[in-house]
Amino acid sequence: MAFGRSSKGKGEEEGPVEPVAWESVFRFGVGSVERPRSPKRIRSVWGEPAVRVPTGNKDRPILAPCAFLGSSSTAGLPSRPELTLFEDAAARRLLCYVEEPGEVDGERHHVVRDALGQVIGTLRRIPPRRPFKHTWRLDQPGRPEIVGRNEWASGGAGQVAARVAIRAAFEAVDGLFDAGTDDRSRNRPRLLEWRAGDKVVMTSEGSTQVKIQANWLDRRLAFAFALVGDE
Repeated sequence: MAFGRSSKGKGEEEGPVEPVAWESVFRFGVGSVERPRSPKRIRSVWGEPAVRVPTGNKDRPILAPCAFLGSSSTAGLPSRPELTLFEDAAARRLLCYVEEPGEVDGERHHVVRDALGQVIGTLRRIPPRRPFKHTWRLDQPGRPEIVGRNEWASGGAGQVAARVAIRAAFEAVDGLFDAGTDDRSRNRPRLLEWRAGDKVVMTSEGSTQVKIQANWLDRRLAFAFALVGDE
């Protein structure tokens, strides 16, 4: 993993960014920026492509890795590099991977498997019905079906305040996930709300930001959606 110097202008060395445990993360994005620009850091420091969790503070924010994307230089990958995750930067400990999609009854299915090849769950892309865009379903064995759709396409008016609060939570860390990107890459994907029944399980904004609200959700399925993207 690449590390860099603090850009305070004094040449102060910043220590390594330690990975965090993937099992219990509640907010993450996918990217390579490890130390975003900040009032105490004039330029971003880059690391390996990874699932990253915002940590640190306002002056010295950190996007700590919790899972690392595969590389085309790694032999024997079970799926495409960008759909394969490892627990370590050296790609020795496979975490999970997303199979190539298959069509089932008009739906696009992305099966997610663990290091032993066992099915963790399935991400299903549901064809659009005008005037709406496509929606998603997430199947986790032993749990209710999770439905992902545009945040304003479901629920009653009384839930607007909660959605505004979620949006505010995303915006609070925009500077972390946007650091190191150019204007062309800042076009916001739609905000999706993922529900099991009337309970919000997760919200997502493409691969940029994902916020998990149900502790029982297998994080690897959330990672899988971020890798596939809302395409």
